[in-house]
Amino acid sequence: MIEVDVGLDLKSFKLDVAFGDGEGITALFGPSGCGKSLTLGVIAGLRRPDRGYVRLDGRPLVDVEQGVFEPPHRRRIGVVFQDANLFPHLSVRQNLLYGRWFAPKGAERLGFDAAVETLGITKLLDRQPARLSGGERQRVGIGRALLSCPKLLLFDEPLAALDMSRKLEIMPLIERIRDEFHIPMVYVSHAVEEVVRLASRVVVLQNGKVKKIGTPNEAFGADAALEDDRFERASALKAVVGREDPVYGLTELKHPPGSIWVAGAVRPAGRAVNISVRASDVILAVEQPKGLSPRNTLAGAVLTIEADGGPTVTISHRARRRRAACRDGDAQGGRRTRSEVRESWSSP
Repeated sequence: MIEVDVGLDLKSFKLDVAFGDGEGITALFGPSGCGKSLTLGVIAGLRRPDRGYVRLDGRPLVDVEQGVFEPPHRRRIGVVFQDANLFPHLSVRQNLLYGRWFAPKGAERLGFDAAVETLGITKLLDRQPARLSGGERQRVGIGRALLSCPKLLLFDEPLAALDMSRKLEIMPLIERIRDEFHIPMVYVSHAVEEVVRLASRVVVLQNGKVKKIGTPNEAFGADAALEDDRFERASALKAVVGREDPVYGLTELKHPPGSIWVAGAVRPAGRAVNISVRASDVILAVEQPKGLSPRNTLAGAVLTIEADGGPTVTISHRARRRRAACRDGDAQGGRRTRSEVRESWSSP
């Protein structure tokens, strides 16, 4: 359980944030300069707050009023940065074993072989960092953090410098670590897709303050406090992996109002996944579209139309239920989404 309630005055910028969570991944989301990485630095012990506290499983890591400040190397926190920051003169194996120095004596240790196998880096152990790709360096960086036997993992935009192919390699690994090792994580990102897929709770930051805390759908959906950037609005949907279409390279995601087809292979079948649908990726039609390439069509009803005096409006709509198992639109995945009427649907 991580509890954060801190303030920091840098004259040109003031940080004042408070949140707490126990299991899974808590995402710190917001635009550049909103205080995400600064908050992570306070948790890791790289910054001293002017007020407040950070507690991990009830143990104070920093408490300004009580005069407590645990140094970073004693906090049992693993940190993965945007750049993996590997030691260039050490092999992959030596970089991984370096994390062992920070594991306290008597602590339950994660097996080296188990970590290497989970991250898929067995064939890289004798290489030098200079001979690794960006995705491979991030895998090693995550492994080094894991092998320090952390009670908390911090990720500071670990995928920001990677291309889409490498991102699609790393995200399943983070999911696997979340599900198999049950280590709480705080994940910094400004990418909606990453946050929706990985996080169970989202802390939206703006100008150093908490603007909203909630599930991904609460943070980005129809009721989200993102009026300053309507094109960031999205719906976070829960779906189940269905069949693959090898001819067109698509995978079916089963959703109560209907199937959603996405590019590439998503495995295994039957697994629950989170997906995001941006407002700017939706087109509305009063009848079934014909002669178009999109495969994803969901029936729905318009709820509201919001105008702000500009050339566009925001439409909120609810998908219709297609199965009796969907008792409630919001509870079972028939989410409200918002779309700009001038935008068109993005085909998978």
